[in-house]
Amino acid sequence: MSGTISTRPSLGFGLGLRVDHYEQVLRDRPKVDWFEVLTENYMVDGGKALYYLDRVRENYPLVMHGVSMSIGSTAPLDTGYLDRLRRLIERVEPEWVSDHLCWTGIAGLNVHDLMPLPYTEEAIAHVVDRVLRVQDFLGRQILLENVSSYVTYTTSQIPEWEFLREIAERADCLLLLDVNNIYVSSHNHEFDPLDYLDGVPVSRVRQIHL
Repeated sequence: MSGTISTRPSLGFGLGLRVDHYEQVLRDRPKVDWFEVLTENYMVDGGKALYYLDRVRENYPLVMHGVSMSIGSTAPLDTGYLDRLRRLIERVEPEWVSDHLCWTGIAGLNVHDLMPLPYTEEAIAHVVDRVLRVQDFLGRQILLENVSSYVTYTTSQIPEWEFLREIAERADCLLLLDVNNIYVSSHNHEFDPLDYLDGVPVSRVRQIHL
């Protein structure tokens, strides 16, 4: 990947596309600029989900948001998952692709949660290496989203926002900033959420979750 920051302009205001809304979206054409789709719902060979996705795509830009990349795990990257992801990207041609800065399992076990990482230099180097490999495989930058956290690690050395910034800059990736997750984490760990917002590199933020 190149070392430059993507300069794609803002798409405006978008909404998450859910199964219950397919028909209404196609019928009423709501005045939103784009829709966010949950990546894993469409990693299939056919069926209703892809049928509606293709139809919505005819009228709106789409962005893809995943929950299963497990970019922070110490387990090997799931090449099968990445291959399916790349095929879906080729079909959908999304404006961007995002997932969470977390780990979701190890040794074939899924914890069914988005678990935070220790904020250490070792973890930064580990995630950066994995992000670079994913971006090289997909041929594009990805966005990483900050997760809400309910636990901390005694080994953490820096605040979360510094951890996020270092990864984004070293891996030349972009950010999906979740404001609610910042609030939840600030409440759980007693830090000032404004310090977090001040510490985030704005030039790396492509999308905001409210």
